[in-house]
Formats: sequence, C-alpha cells, structure tokens
Amino acid sequence: MAEDFKVIDVDVHNEQNDVDLLPYLAEPWRSRVAATGIGYAGSGYYSPVGVMKKDAIPASGGKAGSDPDLMIKQLLEGYNVEYCVLTGVVYNISTTHDPDYAAVICSAYNDFLIAEWLGKHKAFKGAMAVATQDPCLAAKEIDRVGGHPDIVEVMLSSAARAPLGQRQYHPIYEAAERNGLPIAIHPGAEGGGSSTAPTAAGYPSRYIEWHTCLSQMFMAHLVSMVCEGVFEKFPRLKVVLTEGGIAWLPHLMWRLDKNYKALRSTVPWLKKLPSQYIREHCYLTTQPIEEPDNPQYLIDLFNMIDAENMILYSSDYPHWDFDSPSMILRRLKPEAKRKIFYENAKSLYNL
Repeated sequence: MAEDFKVIDVDVHNEQNDVDLLPYLAEPWRSRVAATGIGYAGSGYYSPVGVMKKDAIPASGGKAGSDPDLMIKQLLEGYNVEYCVLTGVVYNISTTHDPDYAAVICSAYNDFLIAEWLGKHKAFKGAMAVATQDPCLAAKEIDRVGGHPDIVEVMLSSAARAPLGQRQYHPIYEAAERNGLPIAIHPGAEGGGSSTAPTAAGYPSRYIEWHTCLSQMFMAHLVSMVCEGVFEKFPRLKVVLTEGGIAWLPHLMWRLDKNYKALRSTVPWLKKLPSQYIREHCYLTTQPIEEPDNPQYLIDLFNMIDAENMILYSSDYPHWDFDSPSMILRRLKPEAKRKIFYENAKSLYNL
C-alpha cells in the first residue's frame, strides 16, 4: 500500500532524555529536573514486551524514537511517509499533582520540539503538549506556541481528573480554535498520579486489561464533549481521538442518539443529533486497529460510521504495537485508502 499511496502518519512518538529539557527550563524547575528527572506518574502496569520496538533504539544508545535520523530512515523513507505528526510522550505530565510544574514541563518540551526536531526534516510536524491540571495555563501556552508554522495540533492526555467536555477545560478549546489547531487526545498513564481510575469499574490487575480497556476513557470523553456542548460553543474545533480504537464508535453513536431523543431537555444547547456532531468534528486513528477473525467485519463496521471520512492513519512508531501502512486495511477500496492514509490528514492539518 505504501508503494501506491503517499502516507501521513498522525501518531509518531519522538522521545528525549529528561536532561534534554534542562536548557529550556528556568529555576527552580531546572534544578528539580536535574536532580530527580521529570518524574512522570506512570500507570504502573507491567508489559513483558516493553513499550518500544527494539530496532528503533539508536545504535549509539538512547531511547527508541530519540534519534531523528533513524526515524527518517525507518519511518519516512521506509514507508513513503510524506508528513508525520510528532506526538512525544510529555502529555503524561497531566497525571502529576502540581499544576505549575506540569505546565512548565510542557512549555519546555514545546520549545525543545521546535528547536531540536521540527527543523530536522520537512516531514516533521509537531503536536504541542499542554497539561490539563490548569486549563488557563494551557490556553496561554497554546497562544504562545500555536502560531508556529510546524505546530499542527494540541495534545492532551486522556488520563484526566474529570471528563474532558466539562466547562473547566473550555479555555483550552477556545485557545485551540482561536489558533486554528485541532485537539488530540492520547492515552497517557491512565490510573496513575492524580488521574481517575482507568476503567469504569476501577483499577484492573494487569497490562493486558489496562491496554484493552483504554477505549473506555475515549468513550467517556467523547460523550462528555458532545453533551457539554463543546462543538456548539466552538463550532470550528476538530478533535482527534488518538490510539483509542475504532470498533466502539458505532454502538456509542446509536446509543447516544437514542438517549438524546428522550433526554434532549437535559442538554438544551444541542441543536443536532449527537452522532452528527461526532461526524462533523471528530477523527479517530487507525492504531491499534481491531483485527476480527473475519476481516469483512471490520469493513462492515467502517461502513457504519463513514470511516473513510473520519479515520486517520497512525503507526504509533516506535511502540511495540506499530502498525505498518503496508499491512493494515488491505481490503479497503483504493479511494477509501487514499483518504484514510493521506487526504483526511492533509485537509485537517492544512498540509
């Protein structure tokens, strides 16, 4: 597939060592990070395969995803990727307790991203990071960085203290809309630090459960954003649900539409069916793509949601569950492939 179509990859994790952010930090934050590291609040779940592809570790050492030249060789040249959105990992800072520290780390990362990555290759585009603990600080950061020509979206963690449609988060969406940037929501240490439990039932015991249930967070955030009127209040806002799965969307739209018909008086600000807001404002990414025993089931599901206009290709490079563009969605028609692998992202990010 990669030989036939150009590709835009919307979820590529560039990495850095904690010390790489020191030049972009003022005191007292610089001394804190120098002494103890950034101190992300992880989810605490053990994966026997780790989270990174072993072949993405640079020969000179360092973390997988930390070498721009290796990324260019493996991903851009290896899979005919015209653009990739660098999503980093700093969004995990949204699970720490100190809102000022979280905001400062995001600012330092954004400066690092611009200085050390975005100029390395014309394909590199950036997802700026903001922390959700203090939405007003996040909005200021969007205004500070959002005008950079290679910043194409605002990245939030799905690990939050409350559903992301609630009004305390609206300054973030107002700033994103003001700067013409979509919001992306990505898994990030659900259940760690100050975030809520990673499932509706509480805390699972193992990584396989945690990883499988991540879609629950996205369902909750999406329903919240629709029902709280985010898309009425910010009619130009687009939202990318990154790495949260796809197969859950049809039943969620059906259930939400059904409930809206009976309960619309509780959300009087909505002017359309919930599913219409989702179709007009939201995108989902392919990775991790669901893999039913019968591949036709996935095609049927895609037809239910008009997937060719809502889905963006993502590889999740350099993570262990990387999805090659040459291996997934082989049964789609060429026009649908072209939209999912290239045209939808090109339009969304104005590339």
